[in-house]
Amino acid sequence: MAAEQNVERGNWNSKLGFVLAAAGSAVGLGNIWRFPGEVAEGGGAAFIIVYLVCCFLVGFPVMAAELTIGRATGKNPVGAFKALSKSKFFPFVGFWGVLCGFMILSFYTVVAGWTLSFFFEEIFYFIGNEQLVNYFSQLDNGLKNAIFSSLFMIATIQIITGGVSDGIERVTKVLMPFLLVILIIMIGYVITLDGAEKGLELYLKPDFSKVTTDVMFDAMGQAFFSLSLGMGALITYGSYLDRKSDIPQAAAYVTLADISVAVIAGLLIIPAMFVAEASGIAIFAESGALKSSTTLVFDVLPQLFHTMSPIVGLLFGGTFFLLLSMAALTSTISLLEVPVSYVIDERGWRRKSAAWALGGTILAISLIISFDIGLIDFIDTIFSTVGLPLGGLLIALFVGYIWTTNNALMEMEDGTENFDKSFFYKFWPYFIKYISPILIGIVFIRTIMELF
Repeated sequence: MAAEQNVERGNWNSKLGFVLAAAGSAVGLGNIWRFPGEVAEGGGAAFIIVYLVCCFLVGFPVMAAELTIGRATGKNPVGAFKALSKSKFFPFVGFWGVLCGFMILSFYTVVAGWTLSFFFEEIFYFIGNEQLVNYFSQLDNGLKNAIFSSLFMIATIQIITGGVSDGIERVTKVLMPFLLVILIIMIGYVITLDGAEKGLELYLKPDFSKVTTDVMFDAMGQAFFSLSLGMGALITYGSYLDRKSDIPQAAAYVTLADISVAVIAGLLIIPAMFVAEASGIAIFAESGALKSSTTLVFDVLPQLFHTMSPIVGLLFGGTFFLLLSMAALTSTISLLEVPVSYVIDERGWRRKSAAWALGGTILAISLIISFDIGLIDFIDTIFSTVGLPLGGLLIALFVGYIWTTNNALMEMEDGTENFDKSFFYKFWPYFIKYISPILIGIVFIRTIMELF
């Protein structure tokens, strides 16, 4: 039985609010920035098929496990593991998740700031102020990075201080549908342009000859990364669920929402890349490989927008980077909520004090990164590339063998009609005990081998 909700913690007002908030946690820059590049390099639709399989074989079972841990305890990741086990090790696993979210947010805020600065870069380009264009388009401009990181963090803190229902839920209910509408409108325009057909063919026609072992591992890693697993965000969001919530259904909705945004984003970005190529803009490096995701988003696509007529270019260029900013904000909200929930539960802090203290501390780290963006790769490697699969693996093992799947299923039964007759009830234990841990473990070992 979940603990009684602390007024400082809050809860969700509606099922839709939770699904949109949790999907917002998963939907971030990875879906719009990283995913299309992975698809283009991995055989187009063939990569998407592998990615979808990985989302449901690996991501969905772990997501259901995280939500169940959260609702069963009504606590943050550290408190949840304390409540469900006498082991001193697993609360440390929860703390590792909190730390990963904390450190990922420190560089994610800088990257999110880039998206906002490029929104202004598009405005000044079409106004004709070249000096301001150059200023806002420099990724390594320390002062500019610091300013926009601060703006992004302040916006995130303000939303978190509003609480779960009046802050997180209210904002994501607006941002998520708006993000989807913008994507669809932009797709409708881009696919009418010269070169889009080549991008659509790459995206929609599977090339299984490119599906190597590496591509399969990349798809698995992308699935894990894009679903925001392993850092305790979904344990935290699950802790705000009431007893009537259908956890398997909620996990399925969130997974489908995340996949949908990723696939729709690819339908915009990949045709846009080849529209850019048709306009004489290089999308491939000298080696013949596709340019990096960072280069594509912050170099190639602005060049494409600048080939359009002033009104259309401003409309679509500005809208695209506004869209990226919204996607980033839905993720920064969940990343900050994890440590905020931790200090509210474990330290007795008030929400407003926790949000400003932790947000301010993270911002201090972000300001250091702003002036040395090379730190992004270092922090990303430790806390995202390595940290998230490690956290997800340990969560799967905890639910499968320490807390046990029987206890987890008993918790899920509340809110789920005819649960014991469902497909999920029969097969989820096998996935969380065997399939997901094995696949995550393989990805984790491969990652470590590549690094060292």
